[in-house]
Amino acid sequence: MDERLVAAFAMIEATGWLAPIVFILFHIARQFLFIPASLICIAGGILFGSVFGTIYSLIGLTLLTAAFYFACKTFPKISQKLLLLKEKWFGRRALTVGQISILRLIPFVHYQLLNLCLMEREPEFHKFMRASILTNLPLAFFYTVFGQFISRFSPTMLVIILLALMLLFYTLREKIVVMHWKEFFDKPAKGNSL
Repeated sequence: MDERLVAAFAMIEATGWLAPIVFILFHIARQFLFIPASLICIAGGILFGSVFGTIYSLIGLTLLTAAFYFACKTFPKISQKLLLLKEKWFGRRALTVGQISILRLIPFVHYQLLNLCLMEREPEFHKFMRASILTNLPLAFFYTVFGQFISRFSPTMLVIILLALMLLFYTLREKIVVMHWKEFFDKPAKGNSL
């Protein structure tokens, strides 16, 4: 880990009873420091244990998601830039809540981009926040509880885990059948009269 990150966690640990509050606020500030959410969740498991680390990470990630929602509503240019990135990565299709949950587990997928995909799926604030908790829970739980073991995995095991997540992502997609106008109203072949 980066020395600045280690120093920040040492500071959090030294704050005593304020440590959970500082940790939750660090979740919100981490996006400006370009630190992946998975690293913060791993640190939460080390600092507070599995149960409290997961709870504090979930609170921090949920507050971050709420702040993103209001930032997008206040400054529409933020969402326009992220929409261009979304179209580049995922096309114009909307991702399901399950797919967003799986993508949150992959560390190199942009966290705020997934928030935008969630906001497209659930535009109302209370539904957005409920979906946010559902998509942040696997991230907080997985990296807090299993974070210490992930660092010990071999590269082969990491590739297998990523392939399994991609397969799960494909399985959880929204199934839509698109029929083109011409196919639907195609004239029957000669000899095939109705």
